[in-house]
Amino acid sequence: MQSYTIGQAARLLGVSPDTARRWADAGRVATHRDESGRRLIDGRDLAAFSVEIGQSGNGEEDASYTSARNAFPGIVTAIKLGDIAAQVEIQAGPHRLVSLLTREAVEELGLEVGMQATARVKSTSVHIDRT
Repeated sequence: MQSYTIGQAARLLGVSPDTARRWADAGRVATHRDESGRRLIDGRDLAAFSVEIGQSGNGEEDASYTSARNAFPGIVTAIKLGDIAAQVEIQAGPHRLVSLLTREAVEELGLEVGMQATARVKSTSVHIDRT
């Protein structure tokens, strides 16, 4: 399972590294240390926490995730696989994006809950890029 540094988690949550560090220090999200002593957050824990703060609208800093290219970097929070189709949810800062795509595409990208991904939006179509 992928783990994230405090800085990476902050970027994915749309907050400053100081805010992410304060949340970790307060025990709002669990961390562990790697062999070099860096604090890391398990991808599944970060996914669950991103959903929690996204639903509460309780972020300490309001971040706007708009761009000219309509790219929303975030973390995969849910995957529902059918026989042919799939549904992938990404939490990008305060934004929850849902994409319907083929099961084959999800498998080819190797998408898993807790993984970093980018949702690219054009019109009513959302495409998922593994990052």
